[in-house]
Amino acid sequence: MASIFTKIINGEIPCYKVAEDENFIAFLDINPNAKGHTLCVPKDEEDKLFDMGEHMYLQLMQFSRKVAIAVEKSVPCKRVGMAVVGLEVPHVHVHLIPLNDMKEMTFKHKVTMLPKDFTKLAKKIQGHIS
Repeated sequence: MASIFTKIINGEIPCYKVAEDENFIAFLDINPNAKGHTLCVPKDEEDKLFDMGEHMYLQLMQFSRKVAIAVEKSVPCKRVGMAVVGLEVPHVHVHLIPLNDMKEMTFKHKVTMLPKDFTKLAKKIQGHIS
């Protein structure tokens, strides 16, 4: 059965996309730890990060870096943190979380955003993708 991320990639579920190439997509997390919390996801469904081939793993890190730089330019923060947990969705994904406090990395602290705020922020981050 396709993961929720595969459904997003296939356009079956909408998202607030910030970047995409032939192998990866990045979109805002709809249950964010902080404003700008972004997920970077490979288009090929793979359950575990370290089961990915080395080439695709390195490409995911390069893609994530490019997105993290754009997020940091778009959201006031001390830095962008990165986490790969992999228990909540059986599809590799990298969390990029703008950080001002460690609680934003705990996945217990959530912020609420309106759809218009997600749309505006996604466009802002898109504008910083190079």
